[in-house]
This record gives sequence, C-alpha cells and structure tokens, in this order.
Amino acid sequence: MPNIRVLRDIKARNGVQTNELLRRAYLFVARNETLSPQVRHQAQLQLNTFGKYARPTTVKNRCAESGRGRGVMSEFALCRYQFRLKALNGDLPGVKKASW
Repeated sequence: MPNIRVLRDIKARNGVQTNELLRRAYLFVARNETLSPQVRHQAQLQLNTFGKYARPTTVKNRCAESGRGRGVMSEFALCRYQFRLKALNGDLPGVKKASW
C-alpha cells in the first residue's frame, strides 16, 4: 500500500501534467514585455488561480516503497536502501551485486 507522501506526489504529477500547456501559455504572456501591462497583469491573475498542485516545483521524486524523499534513484523509483534490498533479493532484473 502506498505511503500518503507517494499519493500526494502522484496527485501533484497529475495536476502538473493536466495544467502544463495552459500554465506555460499564461507564463509566456505574463513575461512578454512587448505586450501591454494590462494584458500581462490579466495573465498573472490567471496564473494565480491555478491550484497548488499545478506548479512543477511541488513534484518531488519519492521512493515508491517507503515514500522517502532523499537518495532516490529515479530509474527505479526507489531510495538507496530499498534499491539495495531488492537488488540483493534479485527483484530487479539486470541488477546484481558487483564482485571483482
């Protein structure tokens, strides 16, 4: 069962993905200095109406198993400790302990 932090991160990723195109358009208009200040101000107001989970900065890579936010290997979506446990158990295909 996923951790509440993982569920929140999934919700944030979905929110960013659904609002990305419209948000980028408003950002472009708000930052375009060749446009009139009134149009730029309206675009900025529209940007402020987006929710918290529409911002890309709310997305954080988290471990899919434990919800840990540090030491996450994005290829496997696992933190270093869970990665080590799964690799030693042979649960990750193509990953084995190095020995030389």
